[in-house]
Amino acid sequence: MKLEPFNQDIEQVLKVTTWSKFFTEKLVVGFTTKSGGESKAEYESLNLGLHVQDEKTLVISNRKKLADILHFPPETWVCSEQTHKNKIAKVTKSDLGAGVFTYEDGIKDTDGLYTAEKNILLTLCFADCVPLYFYTPSKHIIGIAHAGWKGTVQDIAGEMVRAWGIEGVKPDEIHALIGPSIGKCCYIVDDYVMNLVKGLDHIDSKPYEKIGDTQYRLELKELNYQLMVRAGIPPENIQVSSYCTSCENQLFFSHRRDSGKTGRMMSFIGFKED
Repeated sequence: MKLEPFNQDIEQVLKVTTWSKFFTEKLVVGFTTKSGGESKAEYESLNLGLHVQDEKTLVISNRKKLADILHFPPETWVCSEQTHKNKIAKVTKSDLGAGVFTYEDGIKDTDGLYTAEKNILLTLCFADCVPLYFYTPSKHIIGIAHAGWKGTVQDIAGEMVRAWGIEGVKPDEIHALIGPSIGKCCYIVDDYVMNLVKGLDHIDSKPYEKIGDTQYRLELKELNYQLMVRAGIPPENIQVSSYCTSCENQLFFSHRRDSGKTGRMMSFIGFKED
């Protein structure tokens, strides 16, 4: 597993990936920090989640600020109702604006989005779960997925690869990036979760460490990496962020560290028109 840092951009607002092989003014891809917004108290300050009891007007203001920085108007975003499953949806221009200003208007029951169209910004929200990014240079298809432990053991990474197979994309054409999430250092799970992890086929190395009779430290980024490789993405095509969202308390919200009362970061990927 190849660990890569994320590069800081202006104003401490974004973490922009080191996907430098492809990163251009046309391909916009990144992950926000919690700094630079208007939210208060436990949501301070760049909370981008509409579903966490923050004041809606402040969240919308934060989203508009991000839109201005990315030069991607909110009306061109697509958001989904994330339910910790493995459903993948293909996005088209008809979906523009879904869930941007009202959470309930997002694409229903969906944790993975992809598109082959330009001028669409795919977005998902996070506070410890693993953001997965996908790109194929040959066909300019892009995608993102939300992989908590539930989505991970349901192999949402592999579901994205298989969905792209229907589009004529071979797994070895796909490049992937695994973004900041809670790390093994801070993520302890029980036997119930670990039995599901252990039930996955063809996991070569153990992405966990037993620390008690019924407790384990689990590295979700490593597990998603292995699932991507199992699905056929070449290891050399996968980059992995070194950031732990729980450890980096000045940079990121963390559902586990903050006892469930916290904001959300946003992953995003989009192609701008030539």
